Amino acid sequence: MTSISIKRALLSVSDKNGIVEIGKFLANKGVEILSTGGTAKILKENGVDTIEVSDYTGFPEMLDGRVKTLHPKIHGGLLSLRDNKEHQETIAKHDIGNIDLVIVNLYPFADVLAKGGTEEELIENIDIGGPSMLRSAAKNFQSVTVITDPADYQVIMEEISEYGNTSIETRKKLMGKVYATTAQYDAMIANQFSNFYAFGGPEVYPLRYGENPHQSAAFFNLHSEGASLPNAHKIQGKDLSYNNLLDADAALRGVLEFSQDPACVIVKHLSPCGTAIADDLFTAYTNALASDPMSAFGGVVAVNKEITKEIAEKMNEHFLEIVIAPKISQEAKEVFSQKPNLRVLEIEDFRLPKTQKDARTVLGGFLVQDLDTKELEDKDITIVTKRQPTTEELNNLWFAWKAVKAVKSNAIVIAKDGATVGIGGGVTSRIDASELAIKKAGERAIGASCASDAFFPFPDGPEALAEAGVTSIIQPGGSKNDQAVIDKCDELGIAMVFTGTRSFRH
Repeated sequence: MTSISIKRALLSVSDKNGIVEIGKFLANKGVEILSTGGTAKILKENGVDTIEVSDYTGFPEMLDGRVKTLHPKIHGGLLSLRDNKEHQETIAKHDIGNIDLVIVNLYPFADVLAKGGTEEELIENIDIGGPSMLRSAAKNFQSVTVITDPADYQVIMEEISEYGNTSIETRKKLMGKVYATTAQYDAMIANQFSNFYAFGGPEVYPLRYGENPHQSAAFFNLHSEGASLPNAHKIQGKDLSYNNLLDADAALRGVLEFSQDPACVIVKHLSPCGTAIADDLFTAYTNALASDPMSAFGGVVAVNKEITKEIAEKMNEHFLEIVIAPKISQEAKEVFSQKPNLRVLEIEDFRLPKTQKDARTVLGGFLVQDLDTKELEDKDITIVTKRQPTTEELNNLWFAWKAVKAVKSNAIVIAKDGATVGIGGGVTSRIDASELAIKKAGERAIGASCASDAFFPFPDGPEALAEAGVTSIIQPGGSKNDQAVIDKCDELGIAMVFTGTRSFRH
């Protein structure tokens, strides 16, 4: 066996993926392996010589495994400076050996949280020894290699095979990854048990630039369960840019409002330009595109059902930047491959994340809020006009309300037959948003329904919508001028529904 700089390693992992492979690799290189609990068991079962940490320290695991690696023989071996004579004399005096490689990942607190674990289960999954070993090893990265992600095993094995040790550049990079990992881990715990909020995660990949070419940017992973862009698998296409990611997120949020009917949302510049539901996805996409095909040029499409060959062929007729779906058939992938620059993303777990918060930065601080996941029920709405909405109008009002939640405020959506026909959003007054939606809808506004994300402050908005042909409106209500707005709708013969809930999206 070839002698290498790494003489002793400590392996203790919750995620067992790849641990046997790297354990065998190290053993074949003559590395002494220390381990604990389940990790030691699986290594021994696979023929890897392993020394139990309790045997190495001479101190048994105790308190149901809560104390096993918090020992001077572990942390002394991790923290001793190799070029410090006093350090080396001290650890020798106390029969402490240097530990050159640490492979540790942490108790699955995030998984237990996502599954709705009890407080007791969450507390038992707060790792103490793991973060302590990681931080000790990372602090001494000049001499110690530390790995917390199985994805890094391969590069470590390649460097040891080629050079006999890991490079200082790799060790320094892994050191940074360790502190990012423990920071995120601690943040999850703090967020769960206190009013302190923090967030963070590892870099997914650097971006060529931010919103503009003179701004640097990167994409990071918060490790949320469910439908999110870090959880997306890119089937094909160019790298995603900063603006691509923002638009893709807006489209994804929009389509997640619809869990039952096949649905499609098309986004341009962070706001939907077309949203539709139908009995089949082909029709939903066709109707969403018809809402505003000019704005959809270069848009981002998100759907909530499988994309088939027929749908892919239809999408290929239009210039799109990104397509997002929970599943894409093999035949559809072959169709999309005809447009190699098109980014095609597949997100298998197509559920709205339950535990994630919305966080946005401001100069010198950041804001945190719950996701807007409120679902309106029949009991939530109040019909405030003399005329009652018809069943068809009610169906369109429910759809329009879901659609308007994804539009930038001030937001107005005009909809008919389960599809938007006019969207006005991101403007500074509600009458401007109404007039923009009317302009986009044209004659399609006749007999259509309208949703407003916040109350109408004056009767001018409903009046303009009625003149365009809109026959029913859904809005939160709550303005001091509500009665004047209701009176105007009664005068014009419009049915209006109050939700009591506002859905701003700034």
